[in-house]
Amino acid sequence: MQSSVGVCELCGRGDIKRNFHHLICRTVHRNKYFRKRFSKEEMQKRGLWLCQLCHRGIHEIFTDEKILSKEYNTRELLLENGKIKEHLLWVRKQKGYSTSKNLLD
Repeated sequence: MQSSVGVCELCGRGDIKRNFHHLICRTVHRNKYFRKRFSKEEMQKRGLWLCQLCHRGIHEIFTDEKILSKEYNTRELLLENGKIKEHLLWVRKQKGYSTSKNLLD
């Protein structure tokens, strides 16, 4: 799994270790539905750099990766989801949370 240090593209936590979240989950890349709609390169590159709390939270909220990949394959679609909004509010309350820019607005 790829990792880097920077700002979480979902909650805005800064200067933190991040992992790459594939917006089209790797487990569905061979699925005909996704192959017809997205190029191999797009499926591999479409994603967000997320802190561990946000990455784990997405996969706990959406346990079905086909639904996650079909219905929430952009940052904007994720942010529209009520459970994700609740999760981001929870992340903001965690010890050590700080951000230099507000990505929720």
